[in-house]
Amino acid sequence: MTYATRLDVADASLAVTSYNADVTDWSRRYFGPWWNAAEASPESVCASPVVAANVDFHQYERLHLGVIGSPHASTTYARTQLLVARDETEGVITAVSKWPMLAYQSEPATGRLTLYGWDTEPVATAAARLAREMMRGLLLRSGWSVLHASAVSLGGRVILTFGSKGAGKSTTALALAARHGWELLANDRVFVRVNAGGGVNVLPCPAAAAVGLGLLDALGWYDLARERLEAGESLHPTQDQRVTDALMDGRREPLWNGERELKAQIWPDQFPAWFNVGLSTGGQAAVLLFPRIEAGATPAEEEDGRTLGEGDFMSGQTEDRYPDVFGLLGVDGGGTADARAAVAEHLAKLPRHSVVLGHDVNANADFLLKLAAV
Repeated sequence: MTYATRLDVADASLAVTSYNADVTDWSRRYFGPWWNAAEASPESVCASPVVAANVDFHQYERLHLGVIGSPHASTTYARTQLLVARDETEGVITAVSKWPMLAYQSEPATGRLTLYGWDTEPVATAAARLAREMMRGLLLRSGWSVLHASAVSLGGRVILTFGSKGAGKSTTALALAARHGWELLANDRVFVRVNAGGGVNVLPCPAAAAVGLGLLDALGWYDLARERLEAGESLHPTQDQRVTDALMDGRREPLWNGERELKAQIWPDQFPAWFNVGLSTGGQAAVLLFPRIEAGATPAEEEDGRTLGEGDFMSGQTEDRYPDVFGLLGVDGGGTADARAAVAEHLAKLPRHSVVLGHDVNANADFLLKLAAV
């Protein structure tokens, strides 16, 4: 029996199919309301771009032997070595990884990607990742581009927050969501496109949200998360086991691995289920924020002249964790130059604020709410 999950967002749609219901259930949970993920009949998705993902070690071995027995290249994809063979005559790209044991066969011209693996969880996570990349290609080719930003919305108005790692994008978005009922639209990146009215439409780019233990505690969510874990539920499997151990032990201080903070990885559906935070399916950009975090600071606006720059857009170079080895995009990973330029021009007309925030989430949220009302 074949199972299917259909994803629909804006003017794009695709399907994930599998002989294993756990695989399609995983995609339905991962994309949820953000991308209108719903169970579908396999017959209804035949004409859609498809990610077909199955647990089948015989097929994995067949593709693995085919790749190593033919000319191939080596690259890094999803932080693991990937061997890639290309059949230019047939237009087929075949790739394998030894760990996790996954084999891929992509046919870019037909919009079909087949995936095989040994175990359900690696197959399910890879299927969701590939479906997201395939949808990204569909959206980019229809004029959307990608911003490196967090976003929340209320009544169709979207606040976009920019900055490098540690600048406060998550703090800004989650503070407004936790205290003032804004809906979370994205934690790290969004799709944007100029609309017919001259505004900029914003769509989510689904992903597990990374939230540090200190921020989780400041938001008042630490005990809620710990109670759920003690009851047998789990966070996203990409989470480092040391974070799970810290939560179970009741340790609330930030956890570090060298210079990298280890964070809780929250499933999208856990925001409404665990923390009573709604998920937004889109809106129109209304305000741009450029925060920085300073311990002990009183929230205030700064005059630093920060504006939107090319570095705030994602690109093929910045999406280096998932290079387009399967030919799913067809354009630069952040959108065409014309699409990015049009978005930048229209966003430049919106109110923008550079702000300094402290570690008091409630004070931050109250201050940000005043800026959001502009």
